[in-house]
Amino acid sequence: QVQLVESGGGLVQPGGSLRLSCAASGTINRNWPMGWYRQAPGKQRELVAGITSVGRTNYAGSVQGRCTISRDNSKNTVYLQMNSLKPEDTAVYYCNLGINLGSGYWGVGTQVTVSS
Repeated sequence: QVQLVESGGGLVQPGGSLRLSCAASGTINRNWPMGWYRQAPGKQRELVAGITSVGRTNYAGSVQGRCTISRDNSKNTVYLQMNSLKPEDTAVYYCNLGINLGSGYWGVGTQVTVSS
């Protein structure tokens, strides 16, 4: 009943920027947090950033200072602005919505590749 659709991924050079978007549709519980996870080949899926319905945020240490998560509740959309991208940021980025981050609903992912 709930669908999450990510967009904004692509290929960028090291030091570049990308802005990811995730639009949720269906019956949305706006009290639930939303977040971004990523997974590189052969690696575990990890939390990148999360945001609550009232705007509290948390970030993985690896992206602290380089990424900003934001949320537009009226549009049921969450964003991830990524700056100063590094090759190690290369991964599939997944949008997540649930009563607890890491559970609930997931998007199909959008590829981010940072390479020269």
